[in-house]
Amino acid sequence: MMSKNKIIYNNLWAVLICVLSTYANSIYALDNDDNDKFVVVLDAGHGGHDPGNRGNGYKEKDIALKVVLSVGKALEDDGRFKVVYTRKTDEFIELHERGKIANKAKADLFVSIHCNSHKSQAFGTETFVLGLHANDENFNVAKNENSVILLEDNYEANYEGFDPNSPESLIGLMIMQEEYLDQSLTLASFVQNRFTKTLKRKSRGVKQAGFVVLHQTYMPSVLIELGFLTNNKEGKYLNSKKGQSDMATSIITSIVDYKESLDAAYYIPEPEKPVVSDTVTNNFPIAETETLSDEEVNVNGIIFKVQISAGSTDIELQPQNFNGLDQLSKVQVGDVYKYYFGSTGNYNSINELKATAINKGFDSSFVVAFKNNELIPLDEALKAGAASN
Repeated sequence: MMSKNKIIYNNLWAVLICVLSTYANSIYALDNDDNDKFVVVLDAGHGGHDPGNRGNGYKEKDIALKVVLSVGKALEDDGRFKVVYTRKTDEFIELHERGKIANKAKADLFVSIHCNSHKSQAFGTETFVLGLHANDENFNVAKNENSVILLEDNYEANYEGFDPNSPESLIGLMIMQEEYLDQSLTLASFVQNRFTKTLKRKSRGVKQAGFVVLHQTYMPSVLIELGFLTNNKEGKYLNSKKGQSDMATSIITSIVDYKESLDAAYYIPEPEKPVVSDTVTNNFPIAETETLSDEEVNVNGIIFKVQISAGSTDIELQPQNFNGLDQLSKVQVGDVYKYYFGSTGNYNSINELKATAINKGFDSSFVVAFKNNELIPLDEALKAGAASN
């Protein structure tokens, strides 16, 4: 017969196992919830003993952090997102650590926020993706942001001899990020379009440059320069609560647009219903399916294309240069050329063309939408098309 103490001990052990099991299940459930969310890593540039640029006496590190916290709060309130910060306070985080944070989080997106500076009264926003600098101006922007590694302990070991002042050191940066270039360019375009259309800020475009912080990440990544603190008017605006709120709101909307565009890529619309005509021919009424041109299908003026490639090389639009594909077009976005196959107002047709492009070897092809010759989120295009039916 068991002693009373042993019975109590066994009962306590059973309760403990039950509690631990419940806790483990709750943690597992939380992990599953997080796994369903779109993970965004927000990186406020500089921090701690690195103030960033001090144009007009303002501190880049403070403005970047305030904008990041506003963006993060809004995304956290949206149940579709999980937000990870490289810093939430005024602390110095080494560039290679910022990349590690994003990679460890298995992020879907990395957004780094900064403010620009110049010796002149230059002004305007620009968004960078990783790539070889196309000119001295892009190189100088990247050099300024990369120079923070000189403030780090053991930077030579952390960056394997990388020299932020050497153009040659940048040549290898683009290779590991190349597979994410298209997605990075799409988000960058959304950001710049929002700044221009909503806030009426001057756009200096989407550009490529060799930023170490982008090189460290293995996901679609952008670096946003909110504007120039060295410009008297723009610096004052960016240092104000209104300016920071405005810029944050535009970035939030751009990230949401980007995520919804990815979601829309997996959306399969219902087959189109035939258009019934009551036209009378030879006194006999007929009902038939009208054959409309692709351009006529979408009454909202939206055109779909298949993006098949992007890069810094200007390629002649000839079938032999694109594995035999014709119906080619291209758009220059900053220093980058985007190449498209097909042009139609019919979403079903463009998906057929996408399949053709994939069969021709363009495995990373995806559908994009334009209205009035400007790139718009794919889900916005699909909603407009549904509203017109």
